[in-house]
Amino acid sequence: MKGLFKILEKPVREFAFFKEQPKAMRVLLSTNMIYAFVLPVIEIFVGAYIMRSSDDPKIVALYQLTVYTGIPFTFLVNGYLLRWFRISNLYSFGMLLSGISMFLMMGLETLSFTGVGAAGFLMGASFGFFWANRDYLALGTTKDQNRNYYYGLETFFYTLTAIIVPLLVGWFLGAANRNGWFGGSMSVSYQMVTVVVVILTILASVVVHRDRFKNPEQNRFLYFRFDKLWNKLMGLAGLKGMVQGYLVTAPAILIMRLVGDEGSLGLIQGVSGAFTAIMLYLIGRMTKPKHRIAILSAGLIIFTFGTLVNGLMFSSVGVMVFVLCKVLFQPLHDIAYFPIQMRVIDVVSAREKRNEFAYIFNHEFGLYLGRFFGLGLFIVLATYVSETFALKYSLIVVALLQLLSIPLAKHITKQADLYEQSEVKTEVQEEIPLAVAIK
Repeated sequence: MKGLFKILEKPVREFAFFKEQPKAMRVLLSTNMIYAFVLPVIEIFVGAYIMRSSDDPKIVALYQLTVYTGIPFTFLVNGYLLRWFRISNLYSFGMLLSGISMFLMMGLETLSFTGVGAAGFLMGASFGFFWANRDYLALGTTKDQNRNYYYGLETFFYTLTAIIVPLLVGWFLGAANRNGWFGGSMSVSYQMVTVVVVILTILASVVVHRDRFKNPEQNRFLYFRFDKLWNKLMGLAGLKGMVQGYLVTAPAILIMRLVGDEGSLGLIQGVSGAFTAIMLYLIGRMTKPKHRIAILSAGLIIFTFGTLVNGLMFSSVGVMVFVLCKVLFQPLHDIAYFPIQMRVIDVVSAREKRNEFAYIFNHEFGLYLGRFFGLGLFIVLATYVSETFALKYSLIVVALLQLLSIPLAKHITKQADLYEQSEVKTEVQEEIPLAVAIK
């Protein structure tokens, strides 16, 4: 009995620590934890569905490119809608829209470029509403000191769902295919998965309304000139965006080509994420802001290693190594990147006296330029060289370019420190004359 209490003691203590956090932060994390069960379906199995239905990796890449085109457009629309609608309503609308977009995709009789593009743009719109408001709420409900914990816990759950959901969905789709469920129609099997996605988005939408989040105070959010520090962060965003398209499209294409069916896809994703989940929580719980560059560097080196193994072997074993490295890299990168981004927004918005949403909106265009370049490179190589060449070498090119993020992030962090120090000095200088006047 004592052994059981000892086992339970640590989780209970961690839950108590979670309860000590501000209510708004807890509500936001709870919402994102529920929606975390939806993201693996969207990110992995939509690409697999398109690949199965069209057998054309270029259509998968086109879908992802239209998704990424819809995101910045919706960020712009969202900025104006915040003048009239509550941020929690727009946030929940984005989550619900992702399920609707999946239904439209599954309802297409033939996957033409036009139909896939339209479905992709609508999915991008759902992500736009989701990420624009999520990023602003994360910025407003956290401080630099607790952001490692916030993103560590969030990515811990995202990684857990990246284990559980692909295993369950992959098993379901594989069993449906083998046993001839739903009349042997894989489209109907995917539609059943989509029904579950919609139910989860409704539940997440209910949870987010448990707290009354504040909208941005200033209406203006569209600017074209920014501080030099922000322009450097945009370069870092471009590098991040460059790899994002591949993280969604490449695993589905490689596994369907070299490994097997959706069951294999779910199994590989699930097994590779088992160790990562616990590691991420501990990193978020125990590390401080000074450790972010080390975490970022570790993730980038792991990803580069995975792409080299995949390119050299180009086999089922190479794909498994790559997916394992991808599952390790993505959350490590996010734990380091997001707090750096939020801190730069803190110092630059104070310096320029602007609405924080202006930087969240502008940041999305930096990501989009990187995504456009990365996916464009894949489409060009697959079209004019060969699909095999694109799958082998474009990933390596993108990974090597990603390594530039390490010195750039280090420079950005140091400059943010200088900005904060100068801000403190300015406040002290303003207080001294005031104190003299009062005396």
